Amino acid sequence: MPNLKVKPSGTHGRVTHVTPESAGWTYVGFDLHRLKPGESISGETGEREVCLVWVSGKGKASAGTRDFGTLGERMNPFDGAPHALYIPMESTWSVTAETDLELAVCSAPGGGTYEAKAIPPGTHPQVTRGKGTNVRYVNNIMPEDDSSAHSLLVVEVITPGGHTSSYPPHKHDQDDLPNESFLEETYYHRLNPPQGFGFQRVYTDDRSLDEAMAVEDGDVTLVPRGYHPCAATHGYDLYYLNVMAGPKRIWKFHNAPEHEWLLKA
Repeated sequence: MPNLKVKPSGTHGRVTHVTPESAGWTYVGFDLHRLKPGESISGETGEREVCLVWVSGKGKASAGTRDFGTLGERMNPFDGAPHALYIPMESTWSVTAETDLELAVCSAPGGGTYEAKAIPPGTHPQVTRGKGTNVRYVNNIMPEDDSSAHSLLVVEVITPGGHTSSYPPHKHDQDDLPNESFLEETYYHRLNPPQGFGFQRVYTDDRSLDEAMAVEDGDVTLVPRGYHPCAATHGYDLYYLNVMAGPKRIWKFHNAPEHEWLLKA
């Protein structure tokens, strides 16, 4: 099993590179690029589909023969909902930064006859989940009910300081629909202020996998299976961008039974 925490390799260019091969799994890929104004990146999707997420900054984008113009408006991931761009398999894409740009490239196996499309802020309403110190704020980017991708599910969450998230602990590692779906998952973490840290635990019922990690600004965590709750420490808000994919584009999870009482408290 690869290390479940991936540190950024630098501060400029492609600073994070997660592939199915490097993660030891089948579906999810995740890259993070940090560009200066005027710099460009491009890619070919091949047999995979891609969702570009403007984590912060602005950039001109194209996909295939379509020019999507300038996307992005927030200058940090804690300031409103994101812009995103979906690109199907067997296509090309390019982005040229107009400001300092932090661009996430989320990928999974493609299929079907989907078309490239921009996903502006407000496409899906922000959702508040939990109560008390379990409150967090969810921006769906590519949820399962949007019917616009073959396998990709993409969402971002902001967890206020002192709160928990992905909690009560839940898992989605069994292909057992309609009860539970099998989905691999990555978390891209940001902290506000950036010198902060949070925690994430990834564990299974039998504890054959049981890893607790301190996560810092820019870290990526891998969830191949098991429960995966997060905690934001006091004074530091925690942002994370989730990428999920599996054999079916459905998010059905199973709560840890010993903690389900929290949903009724």
